[in-house]
Amino acid sequence: MKEISRILLTAAVLVFCLAGCRVIRVEEGNKQDLEYEVVQEEALPREIKELIQQKKENEFQMVYQNEEFLYLIKGYGRQMTGGYSIRIEELSVSETAVFFSTRLMGPSQEEKKSSEPSYPYIVVKISYREEPVQFQ
Repeated sequence: MKEISRILLTAAVLVFCLAGCRVIRVEEGNKQDLEYEVVQEEALPREIKELIQQKKENEFQMVYQNEEFLYLIKGYGRQMTGGYSIRIEELSVSETAVFFSTRLMGPSQEEKKSSEPSYPYIVVKISYREEPVQFQ
């Protein structure tokens, strides 16, 4: 009898835990390019600056929102020198998600590399959207 009670209790807990979960199916489908603005450091909200400072040592990606905008933030962690840039490969939306893809570009041979480490990141501002963001 105790064995049956234990099995029923385990099944009930499992059902309750799974009831709050849902699967979001992200399909690329038909995508449309989004208008965006690359935000310079001096124009960033204070909260974003603080988050970047906390996470800059390692690669990171995050979304920050306010009433009007979504800020898509991608950092590439500590690099041994300066001179890096970040290229936006894609920023688009489908019916189910926003897609954001970037690429870290190394310093060119002509550029004078600083001996100081750098922490390249990019912040892109778009109009507020409900769809989840997929960093690629």
